[in-house]
Amino acid sequence: MSSTDIAVPASDLVAAPSPIRRVFAAVGVQNISLLIAIAVLVVIIGTQNPLFFGLNNIRVIGTAIAVTGLLAVVQTVVIIMGALDISVGSIAGLTSVTSAMIFTVAGPALGVVGAVAIGIICGLLNGCIIVFGRVNPVIATLATLAAFKGIAQLVSDGRAQGYTGANPFFVFLARGTLLGIPTLIVVLIVAAILAHVVLRYTSIGRNIYAVGGNDIASRLAGININRYILGVYMVTGAVAAIAGILITARTGSGQPVSGSEGLELESITAAALGGAALKGGKGTIMGTILAVILLGILTNGMTLLDVNAFWQNVAKGALLVIAVIIQQLRSKERRIGLPA
Repeated sequence: MSSTDIAVPASDLVAAPSPIRRVFAAVGVQNISLLIAIAVLVVIIGTQNPLFFGLNNIRVIGTAIAVTGLLAVVQTVVIIMGALDISVGSIAGLTSVTSAMIFTVAGPALGVVGAVAIGIICGLLNGCIIVFGRVNPVIATLATLAAFKGIAQLVSDGRAQGYTGANPFFVFLARGTLLGIPTLIVVLIVAAILAHVVLRYTSIGRNIYAVGGNDIASRLAGININRYILGVYMVTGAVAAIAGILITARTGSGQPVSGSEGLELESITAAALGGAALKGGKGTIMGTILAVILLGILTNGMTLLDVNAFWQNVAKGALLVIAVIIQQLRSKERRIGLPA
């Protein structure tokens, strides 16, 4: 038999994917959509106000999204697990106040440690209510959102506490740089990389996806779901505390409410817009970061164009609704109120 008579498997006759298809597969369709949206937004705002492309304005956008980005990263992990944390903004406000108050009597190191410890305790409380009280995560964290906000107002008497604007550590956090990159952005980059590595390359990350995808199958497979819920909420509390410390550094004092108001909505919006399915089991850190950048550009652009500040909340709410509608259409599940 000649070499030309040798049969070739049909699978080998399938054409290899084009470079463009490989790029789309690697980046993800959802992320490509976000990149296009960012590009369009940049062009629209830039043509209306040339100051948008200024180095100082780009730095402003980067530092402004640091706190939201941190909360959005951990919110993504919580959502992938099939839960939700509406209390992250209140935890950030509480830890902002406590970090400043501890700093005034014990210095920055204990201020940071104390704030992170309080954040972990808040996260543990959320997890315990959900696990042992068998309360829906939305209801549980909605309750603690009010409770933590109230505690922050009680301990601070409803006013900004401490003054950190002259302390070298807090000044470095707010206005310092590492290798030419603002410290606030470095903190966000480190947190995003760690979350991405854990979710994508470790058994912990695979189990988090599994729990969000099918909790019953995960339990039958031997995954201790309660332990994961407690652990994820404790980490979320710790990262929310770091966000609170960054708020203190940026504002120069501990802010019980004003510095953290609305951060929970922004974190959920960024996670959903970045492709995290609110039913769990799906989402990426890259998508969330792109969504955070999109929201930061939108907010900055509306400010530069002198759009009424109240419209910013309207825009963010609309983006969240659009993101959820897109997810629902992609899932092809029956919509509430519509025939099957």
